[in-house]
Amino acid sequence: MWLQQRLKGFPGLLSSSWARRVLAALGFLLVLYWYLSSGSLSRLGWRSGQPGDAAAVCLQVETKPWKSLSDGGDAWVLPAAGGERTAVKPMVTGNGHAVLDIGSNQLWVTPAAASGPAHATDFPPLLRIKPVTAYAQAQATAVLFREGVVRTVRCIQAVQAQSPRDCLSIREDFLCHRSRPHLYLQRIHISNPSQKVAAFEIFSLTASVGTKFSTSLEKVDDRNFLLYSGRLSVLEGKIVLLVIATKKLVSRVQVRPKSEFADTVLSVVYVSEAIESIKQEETFNKLRESAKKEMVEVMQMGIEDLFQEHQEMWSDLFISGVEMHKRMDSHTPSSETINLTLYYILSSTPAPLLDPLIGSEDQEKMEASLNYVDHCFSGHATMHAENLWPENLSSISQILQLLELWKLTLQKRGCKALVAAGAHGLMQGMVLSFGGLQFTENHLQFQSDPHVLHNSYALRGIHYNKDLINLAVLLDQEEKPFLHVSVKLQDKPVRLYACEAGCLNEPVELTSEVKGHTFPVMVTQPLTPLLYISTDLTHLQDLRHTLHVKAILAHKEHMAKQDPGLPFLFWFSVASLITLFHLFLFKLIYNEYCGPGAKPLFRSKEATTV
Repeated sequence: MWLQQRLKGFPGLLSSSWARRVLAALGFLLVLYWYLSSGSLSRLGWRSGQPGDAAAVCLQVETKPWKSLSDGGDAWVLPAAGGERTAVKPMVTGNGHAVLDIGSNQLWVTPAAASGPAHATDFPPLLRIKPVTAYAQAQATAVLFREGVVRTVRCIQAVQAQSPRDCLSIREDFLCHRSRPHLYLQRIHISNPSQKVAAFEIFSLTASVGTKFSTSLEKVDDRNFLLYSGRLSVLEGKIVLLVIATKKLVSRVQVRPKSEFADTVLSVVYVSEAIESIKQEETFNKLRESAKKEMVEVMQMGIEDLFQEHQEMWSDLFISGVEMHKRMDSHTPSSETINLTLYYILSSTPAPLLDPLIGSEDQEKMEASLNYVDHCFSGHATMHAENLWPENLSSISQILQLLELWKLTLQKRGCKALVAAGAHGLMQGMVLSFGGLQFTENHLQFQSDPHVLHNSYALRGIHYNKDLINLAVLLDQEEKPFLHVSVKLQDKPVRLYACEAGCLNEPVELTSEVKGHTFPVMVTQPLTPLLYISTDLTHLQDLRHTLHVKAILAHKEHMAKQDPGLPFLFWFSVASLITLFHLFLFKLIYNEYCGPGAKPLFRSKEATTV
């Protein structure tokens, strides 16, 4: 009835002019809210003529493939210029001999025959590309882990009223070649989909270094390149000399409508060891000759061959790695932090196994150390060591400090041979340390703390006798952890066996099946490794008799004993309070109806008729 009366009065309400205005205003606000929240404004913003709208839309299209790479842990994307970000991480590419800081356009070099860290130079290694006319620009940068490349994309809105489809785009790839330690490249690709000619200026900032570097134009056959010579003061009384040869490009480029421009800047850097000043001229001559020779050699090679060669080497390094599937606490590093840390360490470390000058004997020793490293990694896992997996790194100096900390940690935990093997060894050591994997004389054991297995992660590419083992800690539907092991055979088939904690069950032979093998997480008392892997079946069968465990529990039972819940006193107090409350309530009811002066429960007929 109440609703019908209100509905009958509704037409009268609309007859009021102020009511109609209020309803119209509310409707307008609702439409505006839907329009803003649905993203329509951002998709069609370039029509409004706001600065950068067309460039921003163009950039979204150009960088769309990056999302799948980022989600898969194969790339880290720096937000578009102007976007909000909590911290700016260094965008670097390197090979241990040279490191390029893309953001600050700075070259870092390692002196020849030196085991110390790299040193910053005043030489700007990268060319700058500037459009002659630009109304607005948008830029994004990504680090591609498996390719060892830093890629930047710029979209340029030439005039105010321009569609995103007509925006100019500049894509640049920066890399320090992995197997050619003196070579770094800058690949440039400019696309002009518009109907007008686009002009660009290409220039270097080498003029800013003044007299610190001398410059000369070199001509070999029909090839021209620039040769820069400079010096660093690293120790008192000693200097380090460096010579950079770089391809000479034109200073201005015009890209015709509906066409593209592509070129690659090749640069070679040679660095001396720390020398006395009296040897300066002789050393400079040797460095210049070496730089000229390699520069002519790489200029004769195909650019795509150089890129493919580099990417194959980087891909080989990233066969090993760590993947974080599910992070349940803030102390565990994220996938982004893990991949960036691995990338930074590899970019700052030489790879002796890829050096063409390495002897066959030294190469065999390094490869043998990768396949089986006795007593590495000893001690507790580094998963929760925040100083080894830092979230915030802001400079190359901090990266170099982190590299030294990782080297020291691995050396003190029985991994000296891996550190000596360079980038390949460091990657192996970091993977072993993350999960607490340790090689012993006869087996590989997984000795992670059972209390951290609520996190789900995978360790891939663990070298074991020339085979690759993948070990993952996964969670079932009830959030209970279990172990998954798979093997990728690399050489002659070698039988591998595994058993869970205590080795009470018969060891299982590991095969290269795609589905792999699963093992329950069992916890022994006293605590022993959660998994054993060995090529010796007899060794694992004998192991059960040498562990001398008192008990073996499932992971869930172990955690229940470790965390039995709230103490008895707490539950006794709660039960007492509940009992006292009910006694008090009973007393109130009793006094109300049964105590002195209580009212009768039923009224008599006489009292009713009066």
